[in-house]
Amino acid sequence: MHGPATAGWLVVALCAAAGTYCLLRLRGAAGARRGRAQGSARGTTEGMAGGEALMGFGMAAMAVPAAVVTPPRWVWLVYVAVFGVAALRALGPARRTSHHLHHLVGMLAMVYMAGAMALPPDGTHGAHSAGGTPLATGVLLIYYAGYVLWTGARLLPLQTVTATEGGGPAGAGAADRAPGGVVGGAPGDVLMAGAPAGVVTDTAPDTGAATGLCEDRPELTLACRLSMGIAMLAMLLTL
Repeated sequence: MHGPATAGWLVVALCAAAGTYCLLRLRGAAGARRGRAQGSARGTTEGMAGGEALMGFGMAAMAVPAAVVTPPRWVWLVYVAVFGVAALRALGPARRTSHHLHHLVGMLAMVYMAGAMALPPDGTHGAHSAGGTPLATGVLLIYYAGYVLWTGARLLPLQTVTATEGGGPAGAGAADRAPGGVVGGAPGDVLMAGAPAGVVTDTAPDTGAATGLCEDRPELTLACRLSMGIAMLAMLLTL
């Protein structure tokens, strides 16, 4: 990765952390599949976690500052082959859900960046110039900028009120309660602040036992995808 060394190492750390969490998700999904009947949803989770772990570690290796190590051209050709195969495998699932489509775009972006680095150096710009076409780079930059904003907005906390054993939301006044002091929310239900009495807008999932890092936790998964989106933006800017 060309650019400031500090920024490069920050991207390396970010992507390595995201890849590590994706490996933990893969391990948790595999363990759950062994303990229960196999299902297509669980297999899809495993495939998604595995692909995201591959992207995380691949981006971390690609982001190592060029001043520290300059990989030979064949390394980038291996990148093109590995992520090209991963993109082909993602073609089928990409027709079903939008996130699988995003996963395919990420694989293609990795192929594009590795291909740009594999191009022979241009004598006009020096031996360390990176390739890439302005149009393709610009389209990917716009896409990932939008993805980062959208994912970041999804991580913003909503103002919620949790129903208590007494039947009313915690901190609710008399005006917030239905006649008789009951708002209709069972203990653990999540009620939007200001929602009409008796209306439950969302219910906290029943997680059973305490969830560890190996579990597929939506908020951490979103944070990892946001981190990789930011890292992809930083890497595209160096092309």
